[in-house]
Amino acid sequence: MYLIGYDVGSSSVKASLIDTESGKCIASAFNPKQEMSISASRSGWAEQDPDTWWRNLKLSTIEVLQMAEIDSANIKAIGISYQMHGLVMVDKDYEILRPSIIWCDSRAVEIGEMALGQLGKDRCLGHLLNSPGNFTASKLRWVIENEPEVFSKAHKIMLPGDYIAMRMTGEVNTTISGLSEGIFWDFNENTIADFLLEHYGIPGDLLPRIVPTFSEQGRLSASTAEELGLLKGTPVSYRAGDQPNNAFSLNVLNPGEIAATAGTSGVVYGVSDEVTYDPESRVNTFAHVNHSPEINRLGVLLCINGTGIQYSWLKKNLAARDLNYPGLNDLASKVPEGAEGLLTFPFGNGAERMFNNKDVGASLHKLNFNIHNEGHLIRSAQEGIVYSFQYGMEIMNQIGIHPRVIRAGNANMFLSSIFRETLASLTGASIELYHTDGSEGAAKGAGIGSGIYGSFEEAFASLQQITVIEPDLAKQAFFREIYEKWNQILTKKLEF
Repeated sequence: MYLIGYDVGSSSVKASLIDTESGKCIASAFNPKQEMSISASRSGWAEQDPDTWWRNLKLSTIEVLQMAEIDSANIKAIGISYQMHGLVMVDKDYEILRPSIIWCDSRAVEIGEMALGQLGKDRCLGHLLNSPGNFTASKLRWVIENEPEVFSKAHKIMLPGDYIAMRMTGEVNTTISGLSEGIFWDFNENTIADFLLEHYGIPGDLLPRIVPTFSEQGRLSASTAEELGLLKGTPVSYRAGDQPNNAFSLNVLNPGEIAATAGTSGVVYGVSDEVTYDPESRVNTFAHVNHSPEINRLGVLLCINGTGIQYSWLKKNLAARDLNYPGLNDLASKVPEGAEGLLTFPFGNGAERMFNNKDVGASLHKLNFNIHNEGHLIRSAQEGIVYSFQYGMEIMNQIGIHPRVIRAGNANMFLSSIFRETLASLTGASIELYHTDGSEGAAKGAGIGSGIYGSFEEAFASLQQITVIEPDLAKQAFFREIYEKWNQILTKKLEF
């Protein structure tokens, strides 16, 4: 038997096929082969057409089936991971009303700040565990205020993963974890946050029906089964936002466990059993995949928008444009640690939550035309990303998250020995790298939701650890001194 999992990101859609007996991935594919475009018609905006996600999901499915050469009737369940915080709106015929306002769009920042002031900080943080901020609810309010003709046609609003599941099954569902990431969930009352809906003028019937994260959430329709080459009636039995799902993929389910990613954005995600939040709402608390009203499992999420996207920008814009990422890392390795005084601030991908939604922009400090070259730019970029992780993790420390072991997939920035060794040495945390990713995690989630796996332990029995990077404590003081200089400069930038 097999399970198929999808990771619907803003760059690509990946599909992976898991053998249930061995737990191993037998085939995977992603599309498009170049990153999906993001429309930004105004500064701070970011939109994508949900049909683009679906087209690339279809291509990835076809490619995986061709690679695996299996009978698709043996695929017993489907899991979905998706980019968080996006807004998808459909009419009564389930047709898309406008492009999705995705996670890195910052147009609703002021709306969220105004709601926080009007509703009261204590009420919002006590019930929502977050400021309304720039999340899905605030994005919907932006549509209400600025596109009333679109809103008047709205029948349902969804998160990106809800939309993908709807395309598969014809049913409109969501989860408590999903509602919490949109800031629609009241943790104090364990129900939908009616006070926020009322404040924003959002009718409650616009929200989808709630289903458990691990459960049969609908079955593949005949038309979609034919389109994808799968079997009619195959259950969709798991969905989760990409960061909770990434933590799940790494078997991070219990208090004290930490997961990290460093793709387009950088994330540190810790699990807590206490209802906790940052009083300044610089990091966010959502329901984790295994949260329930009876047992608290809350994900405390630090997100840094400008991480891997900075590295991608360097790759595209350096003079030697034929360089691949290993080539960039080779250039950086020829430069001394500390990049000979060059400091990089990797915040060029919009407003940063950990800066109270300020957009400080990316910048270089102490660039010397007589000393620094491409290698210095690359090394400084990687070290700057590490410093931004340390800055955010210090915020997490303040609310009781103290990582000593960080689990991550062997992908993106974690493929760079410079990045992972600097991160381990500065933070003092060991880094465990695993052979897994979001699409594989989604497939295993589907196995639990469909009952194929009887427990989390059974699902993750095959999780393969690749290596452990221990902190070099002899270098910690060196990087700590540079970080303090970096932090002082950042503090000044934040004053403007």
